[in-house]
Amino acid sequence: MHLSHALTHRGTVREINEDAFLELPHLGVWVVADGMGGHAAGDVASQLVIDGIQKSLECLTPDEITISILKSSLQNSNRLLQQMSQSDFDGKVAGSTVVVLWLYAEQYHLFWVGDSRIYRSRDECLVQLTKDHSQVNDMVDEGILAPEDAESHPLANVITRAVGVDQDLDIDYQVGTLKEGDIFLLCSDGLNKELSDIEIERTIKAGNIIDSGLALLHSSLVRNARDNVTCILVKNTQVIADKTEECDKTIPVFI
Repeated sequence: MHLSHALTHRGTVREINEDAFLELPHLGVWVVADGMGGHAAGDVASQLVIDGIQKSLECLTPDEITISILKSSLQNSNRLLQQMSQSDFDGKVAGSTVVVLWLYAEQYHLFWVGDSRIYRSRDECLVQLTKDHSQVNDMVDEGILAPEDAESHPLANVITRAVGVDQDLDIDYQVGTLKEGDIFLLCSDGLNKELSDIEIERTIKAGNIIDSGLALLHSSLVRNARDNVTCILVKNTQVIADKTEECDKTIPVFI
């Protein structure tokens, strides 16, 4: 049984929300897409990616979903966005990051392109499962930049992969074993730009996914959310926690 809660906000600076998300708990699929700011029609790009996945799954049962179907949907969106760049945007790039979570048969499957993220909270310990496709992350890997300096670096917004940018789309994939009580967080970079991993961890383990999601969004907004913010919390559980116990917990809000 999978419980989920999704929230999105344009933030306090951006005029439009270029993020988009998809919740399909009956199929075990969740998606966050972040249109590329500063490029043509980022909101169109992110929604096209979301619509493509939804269309590819809408007539399927959970048992019929495959890795190939999900990857093919992203590849098709990549082709469509490249065509749109030429036909509708005078050659300007229309692109989007994407993270996909698919839960099936005691396993979790992750697909991602760009710097939107998927975290997993297990036994109250938060781990970033995806690896950012970004200039600063490449610099960290090469030992040029310290991890703690990555977020504040001038190249922090430069990503190295996105749907719609290159003719050949390189999709990262990861599979792992599910555990009862696992909580997954899918988010656009607007969240982790404002909150540290430690703050995210404290918020998630402090309460149920609805209250935690609201606290994450509120915390980013009170820090003036420079970018669009989207987050989806997904909990793998067979037992719904007692509502009274959940409501009694204090959720931290970071200012």
